[in-house]
Amino acid sequence: MRTITRYICLVFAGLFALTAYAQEGKIKSVQDDYRDFAYVKTSEVLLEVANKGYKSVDLFQKLANSYYFLNDMENAAKWYGELMELNEVIDPEYYFRYALALKGIKNYEESDKWMKKFHELKPDDLRGKAFLSRVDYRSNIEEASREDIEPQNLEINTEFSDFGTTEYENGIVFASARGGGRKYRWNEEPYLDLYSVEKTENGFGEVKEIDGKVNTKFHESSAVFSPNGKYMFFTRNNFFKLRYKEDDSGINRLQLYRATLSEDGTWDEIHKIHFNSEDYSVAHPALNLTGSRLYFASDMPGTFGQSDIFVVDVNDDGTLGEPENLGPSINTEGQESFPFMDTSGNLFYSSTGFPGLGGLDVFKSEGLDQKVAQGSNRNFPIENIGKPVNSAADDFGYYENLVTKRVYFSSNREGGKGSDDIYTFQVPECEQLVVGTVQDKKTDELIPNATVILFDGEGNELERKTVGDDAAFEFELECEMEYLIRGEKETYISDEKRFTTPKKKQELQLQLLLDKDVQEINPCDDLAKILDIPIIYFDFDKYNIRYDAEIELQKVLAVLNKYPTMTIDIRSHTDCRGTMAYNKTLSENRAQSTRQYLLDNGISEDRLTAKGYGESRLVNDCGCEPTNESSCSEEEHQLNRRSEFIITSINGKSCDDKD
Repeated sequence: MRTITRYICLVFAGLFALTAYAQEGKIKSVQDDYRDFAYVKTSEVLLEVANKGYKSVDLFQKLANSYYFLNDMENAAKWYGELMELNEVIDPEYYFRYALALKGIKNYEESDKWMKKFHELKPDDLRGKAFLSRVDYRSNIEEASREDIEPQNLEINTEFSDFGTTEYENGIVFASARGGGRKYRWNEEPYLDLYSVEKTENGFGEVKEIDGKVNTKFHESSAVFSPNGKYMFFTRNNFFKLRYKEDDSGINRLQLYRATLSEDGTWDEIHKIHFNSEDYSVAHPALNLTGSRLYFASDMPGTFGQSDIFVVDVNDDGTLGEPENLGPSINTEGQESFPFMDTSGNLFYSSTGFPGLGGLDVFKSEGLDQKVAQGSNRNFPIENIGKPVNSAADDFGYYENLVTKRVYFSSNREGGKGSDDIYTFQVPECEQLVVGTVQDKKTDELIPNATVILFDGEGNELERKTVGDDAAFEFELECEMEYLIRGEKETYISDEKRFTTPKKKQELQLQLLLDKDVQEINPCDDLAKILDIPIIYFDFDKYNIRYDAEIELQKVLAVLNKYPTMTIDIRSHTDCRGTMAYNKTLSENRAQSTRQYLLDNGISEDRLTAKGYGESRLVNDCGCEPTNESSCSEEEHQLNRRSEFIITSINGKSCDDKD
C-alpha cells in the first residue's frame, strides 16, 4: 500500500504528497668523480637536444615531466606548451599537468582552457568535474552505494505510515498515522500527527504525541527545531484557528507553521508563515546549522516542476524573509521534496527528476548552504547517494547526525511493517589503506631509501615517508577524498599516482615506478639502453638518416660532446627476413650512415667505429627457415631490428669486448 501516492492526490493537485516531497642527500657531481666514473643526466641531454630545435612528442613529454616533478612550473609549462603545439594524440593526463603548470605561473585563463580540454577527453574524471562544477547525472549510482550496510527497520514502526525523522533532545520526532480517530479518505489511515520517543540503551522508549497545540484532526508532519530550541517549524494542512480552507479546485494545501516552546515544555503559540497560500503548498522545513536559513518544498509560482526546493532567511525573532528557488541544478520538472541540511552545510533531498533506482531517490549537494550564503550562482552539483538509502521504491526523509554517524530515512520499500517505515543504520568507520612499493621502471628492482609523499587533491602535502630496504610504503586515508602519491629518489625521475578513495573499506595497492635520470656509465654499456633510444629507423631499403632518427642521434651526440674521451662502436642489426647477404649489406650501410652523421656533427673519426651485423646476432629465437617464413610475431621480429652504441672506452678505461 503506497501511502505517499494517496497523499499526493490531495496535497499538490494530484501530484505532490505530504510524504512525497518525499572527496637526502644530493646527487653526486659528475665533476667530483670524473676521473673514476661518469653519469648521464637524462633531463640535461633532453634539454640540450630540445634547445637545438629538435621536436618530438617523446622528447617534450620527458623534458616537461622532469620539470613538473621538480615543481618547476615555469619550465614545465614551457615544454608542455611545446608538446601541445605538435597537435599529436597524447594521453589526456598531459593536458591536466599542463593546466596545473599554467596555474602555477598564474596563467589562469590558459589553465582553464586546458582543463576544459582535459574534461572533454576524460569526462568521467573527478578532476574535470570538480573544475567545471558540473554533475554527470548519468554517473554510476553503484559507485556511490554501500553494499556493506544493512538498514534496520525501527522497532517503533507500525502497520500505518511512519516517516520523517529528526533528532530532538534525547530522542527523535517523527510523523505517524498510528493515532486512531477519523481516517483520511484517500488511504483509509488515520490522519498524521507528530510524535516523540526517547532513546534507551536497548532502543527506544514509549512513543508519545508531541506536547502542546501542534497536533490537530488534520495532517501534521516534518518538524525541525531551531538551534536554540525555542522554535519548531512543521507542516500542516491549511487548518488554522479551527478554519479549514481549500483552493478553487477544492484542494486543501499544505502550509508551514511555527510553534514556540513554552515554559512548561509544551509547543504553543502557533503562527502561520507569511508566504503560505490557499493556492499552493509549502511544506517540509529544514534548518541549517545556525538556524539562519530554512529550506522547504513548494509548488508556488516560479516552480520548475511539480514541486521545488526553496530557501528563505530566518530572522532573529523566528519570522522568515522572502523565499528563493534554488534553481534548475537542484530542481527539475519532477518532484523535489523533503530537504535536510546536515551540520556541514550539505543538502540532502528527494527527487523523481534525476536518474535513480526508482520512485523518489535521495540526492546530495555538497556544501550548498555555504554557497547560498556567499551568494554564488545557482549551479549546485548533485549526486545520487545510492544504496542502501535508495531503492526501487520511494525513499525520502533523510537525516544524518555527523557526530554519532547515525542515519535515519523513510521508505515504502518491500519488507516494511507499514505503508511507510523509518529505517536507520550506523555509518561504519571507513578504513582506507594504500600500500605499495617503489621500484625501478626498467628492472623492477626495489629502490630503498626513496621518499614517498602523500598529497591531497589540491596538491597540499599531507605526509611523507622514507622507505626501507623493502621499498614499501603505507598510508591511512579518508573516504571519498582525492589523493596523489609521489615517489622520489635522487638520480631518478619521479612517479606519481592520483586516485579517489571510495565510500567503503578497501586496501589499494600501488607500484611507484621510477625511471633513471642520472645513470652511471661504464665501458661496454649501450648508450641506446641508457638513453632509451629505440632502433634508428631508416626508410625501407634505404640508409639515409630520417628526422625522427636524427632526434635520437642528437642524444648520442650530446653525450659524446660531454665526455670527449668516450669512444663508441655503432652496431646495426636486422631481423632474419630477407637474405643473409642482403641484411648484412643493409645493416652495414645503415651503421656507416649513422657514423657519418656523427662525423658531420663534429665527432672525430678516431672516436667512432661502425659495423653492420645483419641477422647474425639475434636476441631471441626468431630465426627464419630457408623459405624465409617464421612463426614469430612482428613485435618479436622488432626486437632484432635494433641499433647499439657500445661504449668502447671512457676516461682511460676500455671494454673487454671489442667485437
